[in-house]
Amino acid sequence: MDFILATKNPNKLKEMQRILMPLGISVKCEADFDFPFDEVEENGTTFEENALLKARSASVQSGLPAIADDSGLCVDALDGEPGVYSARYSDEGTDEANNIKLLSRLSDVEDDMRTARFVCSVCCYFSEDNYFFVNGKCEGKIAKEAHGNGGFGYDPLFIVGDLSFAEMTAEQKDECSHRGEAMRLLCDKLKEVLK
Repeated sequence: MDFILATKNPNKLKEMQRILMPLGISVKCEADFDFPFDEVEENGTTFEENALLKARSASVQSGLPAIADDSGLCVDALDGEPGVYSARYSDEGTDEANNIKLLSRLSDVEDDMRTARFVCSVCCYFSEDNYFFVNGKCEGKIAKEAHGNGGFGYDPLFIVGDLSFAEMTAEQKDECSHRGEAMRLLCDKLKEVLK
């Protein structure tokens, strides 16, 4: 069965394709179509609201059922920032600029107060009266400097156990990450739905 994955992020696409492939789900993205999709304004106040906005838009434009996620980093010492604004936390909105801003905002925060979690909400959208959500999260802490060269986004700063996400293999990250958890739940749900 074909699904459209509502993301322009090539790293996220690879990650989701890797997780969904064993289910026999062929994942397409906007680049597989001969026309550009309309931009979606992510103006939801929660991860679930933004995931639904993206999934609905991709499904309507592609004619396929859609999977969309909205995820982000929630830092306790910053009252949940950057949250739904994780990808556009800094003015530049680049991974590097976002990480620099986060480190700056936490510069006076002690190690034991640097707790955070990555949160992921996935919406699987078939139609306006047939969609569902699954959610995942991963607890960790924010390092005082970047560690590792892998991953993307805040991965070099997010520590789980002794490693940052950027130091983990893809398999290690899938095993413990917010998106990995949400995608496992999605796979379980899809097995029921697609019977």
